[in-house]
Amino acid sequence: MPKISVELTESEWSIIKAVWETEPCTAPVIQERLSKSTGWHYSTVRTLMDRMVSKGLLSAKKEGKLTIYSSTITRADAQRGELFYALKHAFNGALTPMVQCLLESNDLKADDLAELEAMIKARKKTARK
Repeated sequence: MPKISVELTESEWSIIKAVWETEPCTAPVIQERLSKSTGWHYSTVRTLMDRMVSKGLLSAKKEGKLTIYSSTITRADAQRGELFYALKHAFNGALTPMVQCLLESNDLKADDLAELEAMIKARKKTARK
């Protein structure tokens, strides 16, 4: 099964993170979780969640008067989409300048670099086969 790539808006990121933490969930539960950080009212959250259902990011199931929401994408799918969005828009799709930018930022610790190096070596071995 191919990995999907999705691009989320900032609002959708707020919603999906709250859904991942509480699913299955309802719009009032999500509104309550986000009210302090966003100031969103129930109608805003419900509208955003319904749009996310239309986009295939959430599923919705009616149970009586309640609508129960669940995510249809994984955290990895969303992260991949965000990464490829940045790669496409900020680096014109070129991976090397993006990695160079990360390396030159001096934000990577020795442990991070060692882990990346090990992943690259492992990937090289599987790519040769």
